[in-house]
Amino acid sequence: MEMTTTTVPVLFTAGAVKAVQKLLQEDATASNKALRVGVKGGGCSGMTYVLEFDVPTEKDIHFSIEGISCVMDRSHEIYLLGMEIDWQDGLQNRGFTFTNPNASKTCGCGTSFAV
Repeated sequence: MEMTTTTVPVLFTAGAVKAVQKLLQEDATASNKALRVGVKGGGCSGMTYVLEFDVPTEKDIHFSIEGISCVMDRSHEIYLLGMEIDWQDGLQNRGFTFTNPNASKTCGCGTSFAV
């Protein structure tokens, strides 16, 4: 059963949206998938962010950001609700960054956190 949420659990900045749209254009296989936003165990602080193109499952909630089809495992929403995803394109920092109001601690690289 597909579950679509009326609220968007995470926010993407304009830079992040542009970066995801560029990735969609460059990867022909991504057009058949959704952008998965989630977490997994590991990293310096205990949990690591997941941001990848993936096939939706029955455990996912579905939402859209600027026309980009997104999914998130329902159980991950408690860790990610209200998080902002940005794209940095500087000389020293290049890639997606995560600002998570639910994190009690983050690591120096910014890709892992604890709650």
